[in-house]
Amino acid sequence: MDIYYLDGKFVTEDNAMISARDLIVLRGFGVFDFLITYNKRPFHLKDHVQRLENSAAEIGLTLTHTGAEICDIVEETVRRNTHHNESNIRIVYTGGVSSDGLIPEGNGKLMVMVTPKRKLPGSWYTQGAKIITLDIERFMPGAKSTNYLTAVWAVRQARRQEAIEAVYVDRNQRILEGTTTNFYFFEHNKLVTTHSDILPGITRSVILDLMKDHFEIELRDIAKDEIKSMKEVFISASNKEVVPVIRINDTVIGDGKPGPGTRKVMQIFRAYTTAYGQGIP
Repeated sequence: MDIYYLDGKFVTEDNAMISARDLIVLRGFGVFDFLITYNKRPFHLKDHVQRLENSAAEIGLTLTHTGAEICDIVEETVRRNTHHNESNIRIVYTGGVSSDGLIPEGNGKLMVMVTPKRKLPGSWYTQGAKIITLDIERFMPGAKSTNYLTAVWAVRQARRQEAIEAVYVDRNQRILEGTTTNFYFFEHNKLVTTHSDILPGITRSVILDLMKDHFEIELRDIAKDEIKSMKEVFISASNKEVVPVIRINDTVIGDGKPGPGTRKVMQIFRAYTTAYGQGIP
């Protein structure tokens, strides 16, 4: 059985319990971050914890652990799950119990959930996948909060259309980001991704840093109308890594196959994560 950390203790999954009065239950008020391991090494753990801290500051949630303490707890929780080959790691900070059921009182709980890493369909990577667009804007996009009503609804819409992800389009018809992914496309040899009103993806940051020596990078607004002329598109996320996109709504991207630029990104990112799992850097 998986081992979690909760409020000062390492417990089995079935003993990980919080109060029904916690604001994360009553109001969806809390923050979290998500990452995976490579060779049992948490991927860019410090960056994920820093983003957790930033998310908490943005929504007004007080954390009673330092970033270093959270990192140590995560690493120890991973070590205790010896039965995993690779792991998914979810770091959650709850809103805590509130006397009026609304206003946080600085007593949130830290929970670290370590579960086996799921294997995603290989066809996503070899053949590409479909995504859809939805006219939705996230509230406070810079914070990774536990309020996932919009994302759950959006992914359901995607599944109904046999798509793996939904990408948000704002009131100005700008493509922003997916429910759990960042969005990119190639314009000739230029890699383009949006630059504002999104969650700062850790995988996105790594990709952009890796690709700067291989492609021209352009950070700018992306109009929804540009979809019809896009030749290569991909999305990225901690768990999905780099997924080629071959269809957006009813529009086929390029020749309907993963393109050379996307395949190069996948190859370079895979080499990086393999090295990362070996302790480099």
